Amino acid sequence: MAAKTLDGKLIANEVEQSLLARVEILRQKGIIPGLTVILVGDDPASQTYVRNKEKACDRLFIHSRTVRMPADTTQEALEIAIHEANVDPTVHGILVQLPLPAHLNSDRALDLILPKKDVDGFHDINAGRLMKGRDGVVACTPKGVMAMLKSAGIIIAGKEAVVVGRSNIVGKPMAMLLLQENATVTVCHSRTANLAEHTRRADILVAAIGKAKFITADMVKEGAVVIDVGMNRVDGKLCGDVDYEPVAEKAAFITPVPGGVGKMTIAMLMESTVTAAEKASTCP
Repeated sequence: MAAKTLDGKLIANEVEQSLLARVEILRQKGIIPGLTVILVGDDPASQTYVRNKEKACDRLFIHSRTVRMPADTTQEALEIAIHEANVDPTVHGILVQLPLPAHLNSDRALDLILPKKDVDGFHDINAGRLMKGRDGVVACTPKGVMAMLKSAGIIIAGKEAVVVGRSNIVGKPMAMLLLQENATVTVCHSRTANLAEHTRRADILVAAIGKAKFITADMVKEGAVVIDVGMNRVDGKLCGDVDYEPVAEKAAFITPVPGGVGKMTIAMLMESTVTAAEKASTCP
């Protein structure tokens, strides 16, 4: 069996086309969706990611502003930048690019963002709403994964889903979204015993651990859906957490790296920004 590729670029383009119509409606009301990204330091991966976000904003006529701060920025200065974006009515979405330098308290910074402007879905209120199945902003990467699964017509209800990784950014919200779609969900992590025994049971396997080619073919069930969230660089080339070629021979569906989940993450960020602008436009 050769797996079908879940093409993140193609699906993201479809999302962007739908967003263009929504942005045009807002522009007719005199509202331009606005996204502020706060970038601290000069981490190369973060710089690249922010540039991709800026390009997406340009394509969608979303006003993009990047606040670049030096690596030795103080917590106070960071919090002032967040406050300024909070009170700016032209800013509908705020994103603090992670990871922050080690001396900064990222949890404190993220919780200063107004929940309605938290387009990354990391604020405690939005995370809590997701846990309870209530309406709120959802972390972009897991949201993008769900959009990919649904776009491909993959049935989730009743399936065994295994998420490898328990981060607040991907693993935990991914598990919650799959659970809400009535999958039976197992979350694995660095302390999981006999990891392969869990992954081989998965109808839907999500790898989000940040270890290059960690998931090998012998760890994957025949005919599984394999979602690779990893983004690693080996010998100057990007690769995921999944050993792509051997696993693709065994899976039914698989996401490539690059060209898979990463494209959807940015598309979902744009969608969250437009939604925030729409909600702001209806407030008295």
